[in-house]
Amino acid sequence: MGRTIILFAMALVAGAVCADAQDRSEVSPRQYRGEAVLRQRVDSIVEAAVEADLIPGAVVTIQKDHRIVYSRAYGFAQKYDFHHQRLESPAAMDTATLFDLASLTKVVGTTTSLMVLADRGLLSVDEPVSKYLPGFDTGAKKEITLRHLLTHTAGLWEWYPLFYRSGHRDSTIRIVEGLPLRFPVGKQRKYSDLGFMLLGAIVEKVSGMRLDSFEAVNVFQPLGMIHTTYNPLRHGRTTDIAATSLGNPYEYRMVHDSTLGFVVPGIDPNSWKGWRQYVVKGEVNDGNAWYSSEGISGHAGLFSTTADIQRLVDMLMDGGRIGNRRFLSEAVIRDFLTPDRFHNGLGWMMDPANAFMRDAPAGTFGHTGFTGTSIAIVPKEGVSIIILINRQNVGLQTNGVYYNPNPIREGIFRAVMEWSGGREGNF
Repeated sequence: MGRTIILFAMALVAGAVCADAQDRSEVSPRQYRGEAVLRQRVDSIVEAAVEADLIPGAVVTIQKDHRIVYSRAYGFAQKYDFHHQRLESPAAMDTATLFDLASLTKVVGTTTSLMVLADRGLLSVDEPVSKYLPGFDTGAKKEITLRHLLTHTAGLWEWYPLFYRSGHRDSTIRIVEGLPLRFPVGKQRKYSDLGFMLLGAIVEKVSGMRLDSFEAVNVFQPLGMIHTTYNPLRHGRTTDIAATSLGNPYEYRMVHDSTLGFVVPGIDPNSWKGWRQYVVKGEVNDGNAWYSSEGISGHAGLFSTTADIQRLVDMLMDGGRIGNRRFLSEAVIRDFLTPDRFHNGLGWMMDPANAFMRDAPAGTFGHTGFTGTSIAIVPKEGVSIIILINRQNVGLQTNGVYYNPNPIREGIFRAVMEWSGGREGNF
């Protein structure tokens, strides 16, 4: 038994040495030293958050010039049970762990789908939404285009507890169509989940396919994103999934606690009793996606891994190509990644004021997700940073909100940019 353990340990060390030698063969000694410093800095940032019980775990993947510089898992895929008791044997995180992407769904799935349809000439982002959704053929709603939805400038509700009024995808979209506008069209950016729910419905209208089917056939399969899916439990993926929330305590607060500013007139908080009473794992955390949209929506619902997301990132950084094959035209890539007057692209965030890509050079784009996920892509440096964190599994903090992972995102981004720019001395 002891000999077996020793041999196993030796094999692990040998594997690490081989991997290290392989890494060193691909870079110069100076590059290798710089990357070693970067890895140490990233480790210190994430490990400190795990040790402080701010997050259960994470997976971080950093790429530079088409080469994975670092990809590592930290902590646990699930640390706590529904009653916030620490598990006796929590499952370790690994780089293949599947994460609830939350709002990364907006860019990984919905935005990419719209790019595909635009590239095929099947829609234009400057078409009115009323062309596809009749509920917008009235009043100021007639002015709203797909571009407005993609840039969060349509004047829609930022959030609405749709599950109080619907439990099915089709009726949910009808409710969103019927809601009055909250803000003037095109005058300001108000981030809205509802706009991307509508964009998902438009993908279905144009393609004649359900959103998950369209994305599987036209996005994920061509890109080789074999683990990316909605409702993984229903598709046979039942293991190695990062747990998220202990029920839906924050959305419960959003409905019941008026101090958060989300309480909706006409909605009795006690009139709906469908709250999950278990640890959410393999089911989308977002209430509107799970309770009212059957787990499939344009704003949330996708699950994926860092390796799968990297394939999408590579295609975007390569101007729409997958190796020698073209997936999207350069024109469509350019249209979607040109910042507007609010400093954001179509679907993608491009404002360097965002913490996860603070002070980034022009052309940088990315997005974040409520569960703790983020993507930052810096074309000028040939760099991408994918961070997947299951922050919700530690539960709400004493102030009633989840831990904000922006210090982790910002710290890693700063470290990568200093390393990429050859400023190792600033470490």
